[in-house]
Parts: sequence; structure tokens; C-alpha cells
Amino acid sequence: GPSGSGKTTLLSLVGGVILPQAGTVSVAGQALGALSSGARDRFRADHVGFVFQLFNLLPWLSARDNILLACRFSPQRRARVVAAGSTPAAEATRLAARLDLSADLLERPAAQLSVGQQQRVAAARALIGRPGLVVADEPTSALDADRQQAFIDLLLEECAAAGAALLFVSHDQRLAVHFDRVLDLAALNRAAAAGEAAR
Repeated sequence: GPSGSGKTTLLSLVGGVILPQAGTVSVAGQALGALSSGARDRFRADHVGFVFQLFNLLPWLSARDNILLACRFSPQRRARVVAAGSTPAAEATRLAARLDLSADLLERPAAQLSVGQQQRVAAARALIGRPGLVVADEPTSALDADRQQAFIDLLLEECAAAGAALLFVSHDQRLAVHFDRVLDLAALNRAAAAGEAAR
């Protein structure tokens, strides 16, 4: 959908960051509105990997430590890494390498990374610990064409390996070919408006 069509709002609803004004939103069988704010935070940390449009990295932490935050906030994600025969540190290194982030880059503070590097760190943080749902808000906007393709391939492969669902929003229609199901938010908004007008 184009800018202003509600992409980020939809992702915030699915992630339990905001609650709907009407109706319910359920993720993995859990009605998010039935949870307290703290319980929604814990549910999101355990089950949802976010690639935010503005990355939300902590600028003073190294790239590695930003990736590892997901496992620090969620014992479940940390346990899934260990159950797969790895450690959080090794998994962070593996994901970073897949995203073309070198070992020396992992030691730099996030504030010293380029926008494209920060975006890839945010993606690694979302993927670590095999969340059941990965939510990606314009995750390829700062990547060149080669890295964009590699990023989407990695995202799809990692989600498939983890059995995770991927909710990916973009205004770039060229990316639609990578996905099994594509929804046009502008068309959905028009249908919703028409339905409201008919009442």
C-alpha cells in the first residue's frame, strides 16, 4: 500500500503495540486485547520478531548486543536457540553473516553503522530465537538491489526453517512476487469505507 494507507497501524495492531477500537486481534490463538499491557509486552517478546521501519536500535550498544537483546528480553527465544543446538552469541554471528554484516561491524556501536547496516542488524534481532511471527515494516527501504534480494531470501528461508509466519509490508509493488499472498491496503480501505457508507 502507499504511504498513509495504514501499513504501520496494521503491524502495530498485529504486534499488540496498540489495541483496536473495535473487534479483536488474535495472534497464535491469543486475543491480544485480553492481555494486560505487560502481558502483551511479554507475548510480543516471546513470539513476535519486529523489523521496525525506524529500526529502534539502541545507539550506544554494539550491533551484536542489539541483536542479542531479543534473547535477553525473552527466555523463550533464548531457549529455542539452545534447543536448536546453538548459543545466542553464535546465532547472532550466523544471522549477521547471512546478512552480510562482518565480524568487525558487530562490535561497532549501532550509531556508527550506515542506515543499511542498521536495517540488517534490526532484521537479525527480529529473527533470532525463532519467533512464530516476523513482522517487517518496509524492511528493504534502505537496501541496494543486491542486498534487497539477499535480505528477502534470508527472511523467507529463516521464517520457513522456524515455521514462522511472515507479515511484510511495503509500498514497493516489485516485491510482491516473493510472497504467496498479497493484499492491497488501499483497496481494503476503500472496501471498508464503502461498507461503512452503506450502513
